[in-house]
Amino acid sequence: MNPRGVSVRDLLRSSSEGGGFVPPSSGDFELPPIFGDNVYTTKPIALVFLSVILISVFFIISSRKAAVVPSKLQFAGESVYTFVRNDLAKDVIGHDFLRFVPYLFTLFTFILVNNLFGIIPLLQFPTMSRVSFPYVLALTVYLVFHYVGIRKQGAIKYFKEIMFMPGVPKAAYILITPLEILTFFLVRPLTLSLRLFANMFAGHLLLLVFILGGEHLFQGVIGLKLISPFAFGIGIVLTFFEFMVQCLQAYIFTLLAALYIAGALADEH
Repeated sequence: MNPRGVSVRDLLRSSSEGGGFVPPSSGDFELPPIFGDNVYTTKPIALVFLSVILISVFFIISSRKAAVVPSKLQFAGESVYTFVRNDLAKDVIGHDFLRFVPYLFTLFTFILVNNLFGIIPLLQFPTMSRVSFPYVLALTVYLVFHYVGIRKQGAIKYFKEIMFMPGVPKAAYILITPLEILTFFLVRPLTLSLRLFANMFAGHLLLLVFILGGEHLFQGVIGLKLISPFAFGIGIVLTFFEFMVQCLQAYIFTLLAALYIAGALADEH
């Protein structure tokens, strides 16, 4: 009860007269085409192209006038590259890491920028909250690490070691072989893509709930107007938390890709 003797339920009921609050749902992620009925001109696809342009322009400009004493822009670009090269490629893959740096670098920056779109004003949509994009990225990882394994060990030896792990009693193959096949050919790409998708989808949905909910409360009666700043405050805090999650998910996806490649290069995997 508030000081005037009106319950929160009554306040919510009075504020919903003439149209109550419609909570965000998965339908908010189904955006219409920007131009006509062309399904290939939706906002997520436009953001993907925008991310490619932004990433390309940034690293071209930051590396155009490279100097021994780097500028702030050069330092930022080199920091991202060094992080991927040393912490994700070299430390995980080992001595044969160098040829995979361009792929991992592209993967990390592409996912990071598209994730960050979710908290950038005017854009405010994380591309990876549409599951088709993580699926495609996971498919590229799937193809790369299998190709690397086959290229190094040969198809027969590679698939033999997947299905029949060395050092395991033969009787255990009845249980282990189906699990290994599922892990390498289904579970890995699915978990890789769904982890990224679920985090971006849930985070953006949570932000919508508090921001739109705060706006709805602000338009209600005086009792609800007093509550609305708390909803907006939580939304702001969640935005900073979402920023950390967006960076972390780009890191985890790229790290797992490097781990899968390292496993495919190992003599036994």
